[in-house]
Amino acid sequence: MSKTEPTALVVTSINPPNTALHSLAAGASENGWSFILAGDSKSPPDFHLEGCEFLPLAAQRESGFSLARIAPEKSYTRKNIAYLHALATGARVIVETDDDNHPTAEFWRARTRRMPCRKVVAEGWVNAYAYFGGDFIYPRGLPLIHARSPVPTPGPMADHDCHIQQGLADSDPDVDAVYRMLFTLPFDFEKDKDPVLLGSGAWCPFNSQNTTFMGESLPLMFLPAHCSFRMTDIWRSFVAQRILHERGQGILFHGPTVWQERNAHDLDRDFAEELPGYLHNAAMREALVSLPLGDAGTLRVMMERCYQTLIRKGWVGAQEEALLGAWFDDLEACGCAS
Repeated sequence: MSKTEPTALVVTSINPPNTALHSLAAGASENGWSFILAGDSKSPPDFHLEGCEFLPLAAQRESGFSLARIAPEKSYTRKNIAYLHALATGARVIVETDDDNHPTAEFWRARTRRMPCRKVVAEGWVNAYAYFGGDFIYPRGLPLIHARSPVPTPGPMADHDCHIQQGLADSDPDVDAVYRMLFTLPFDFEKDKDPVLLGSGAWCPFNSQNTTFMGESLPLMFLPAHCSFRMTDIWRSFVAQRILHERGQGILFHGPTVWQERNAHDLDRDFAEELPGYLHNAAMREALVSLPLGDAGTLRVMMERCYQTLIRKGWVGAQEEALLGAWFDDLEACGCAS
């Protein structure tokens, strides 16, 4: 990618405009990004934020997207509709975050696929947070048995194609309920650490809080709805990694470009919502690794096979197949299916 492509910032929220959303809207306007926010049934009916295009449920249903008509309400996965709207209006780089993340100046850098980074060559789970934090920390979704495992030494700095880029968050990083119950926050990552690329075979969960999709990775943004809310972005990340690995690619992790002022959470409820991950994430990786994809041809077939596996194992509901089909039909209409 020789020049910056049209970029959209995507968020979903049920809250009125807060300081984080105001900062995101101002930064998007200053940097020439579109800013799209998907609402839900609990969103304020009078939501208005200068520099932000708000999509209430009625507008989503009238959008013409097949997914908008069948996607569940009261679901974080309404964000899928905002992704589609961004693509339909010309964006080819999607940056996503949440309504409790405040951007730093570095957040607004132009996104490019070719990035200088240090590549990690490994098989199995890698705690990518360990490359950026002096103290003990691990990402939500990493099997706990691997949280303290030593991490491989990355290679020298070199340019690599990085279609999905995961940024970290300072102050209140994306950790699980177990970490929050046992360890002290806030937590700030060490500064000036080199980005790392987890190469094919190296696995680490990535989230939807500070994440960039571009190029061939755009269809991999799809968030599954028929699973735990605390696992939707994590299980999306596993499907994405399996497919990228098939193509000889991986996930870039870079230092914090947002800081989080976390919305109110019930840690007991978070723990219950994360239980499917504690119980099944390791087995899910094994199931996806063993899944043949070499003859799949298109990315759509690859994703269908991955989700069929998750459905067959009982980790995701069978209704997900219809949502995934609608997602790809809508992507084709946007000119972004592959």
